[in-house]
Amino acid sequence: MIKRRKTRAVYVGNVKIGDNAPIVVQSMTDTKTHDIESTLEQIDRLYQAGCEIVRVAAPTEKDALALSEIVKRSPVPVIADIHFSPRIAFTALESGIHGIRLNPGNINDKGKIKEILQECKKRNIAVRLGVNSGSLEERLLEKYGYPTGQALAESALYWSEFFESVGFTNFKVSIKGSDVLQNIEANRIFASKTDIPLHIGITEAGPSEKGSVKSAVGLGILLYMGIGDTVRVSLTADPVEEVKVAYQILQSLGLRRRGIEIISCPTCGRIEVDLPKVVKDVEEKLEGEDLPIKVAIMGCVVNAIGEAREADIGLACGNKSAILFREGQPVKRVSEEEMVDQLVEEIRRIKEEKNGRA
Repeated sequence: MIKRRKTRAVYVGNVKIGDNAPIVVQSMTDTKTHDIESTLEQIDRLYQAGCEIVRVAAPTEKDALALSEIVKRSPVPVIADIHFSPRIAFTALESGIHGIRLNPGNINDKGKIKEILQECKKRNIAVRLGVNSGSLEERLLEKYGYPTGQALAESALYWSEFFESVGFTNFKVSIKGSDVLQNIEANRIFASKTDIPLHIGITEAGPSEKGSVKSAVGLGILLYMGIGDTVRVSLTADPVEEVKVAYQILQSLGLRRRGIEIISCPTCGRIEVDLPKVVKDVEEKLEGEDLPIKVAIMGCVVNAIGEAREADIGLACGNKSAILFREGQPVKRVSEEEMVDQLVEEIRRIKEEKNGRA
């Protein structure tokens, strides 16, 4: 059982972050924000995948002006991503945005940052204080030589203290770099010194497969340590993939559960069915099915029902056929040709039973 770090509550729109709330899954659109319809279409796809907060880029005044319509029609709270320009930040705040992401390292004007925070407080808008290895302050680069975990934590603590010194507390912090060990160290140090909620992620993690592995390692370690109140998996891929991988990481640690979890054994010489195809077909047929159950697909009699005892339903395959079982008990034998359809049909039956009890 993971004991999560105790943090104070922050609200982004109606989404609670910290203070024992479920870990929130975030992502970011890759559209041009001023293309309102494309941005909203992507936000809707992210929402359908389980995204709970979405961040949109606002590098230009044109993007910031589009936020009003996007916020009005978005199914989830929207955070404006602001860099360099206080002027664009104020335009974004006037749009009714639910949150704003600020990186003090690339604004470098405490007076302007204070004005932005005062406006956020007046409008009850949350802030994500972002610190990353690519925009660390010169004084810290001189002190440490390069963006070490200690340097990143020191920057985050410095700006957190500044935010609080001007009376602003409705914020969370993200400390990100592309190096896994650097990230872990920075977040661990920061977490040990404050109760401020942390948004965690491995930035610039890479393409889908490699980035997923890197994120799973880095985020998995932090989450196991109890660190992390919101999470984004940063991939060079469709943002919907980020949401799916985030839930898989959280689910593997027992921290969130969304949709069907498939348990399947690795391939080996004992397997007597085309197991990779069976698993792939099941995944495709159950895509988007939001039913919190475990489905086991076991490739031979050695594993069979025994190793899949905790699953709600599954297939124990062998000799071109399988035993379809529920809660550890055999239901019937099915052929290799029909096993996928029979499994899916039984899962739909479980869903109907659960809905009938609701």
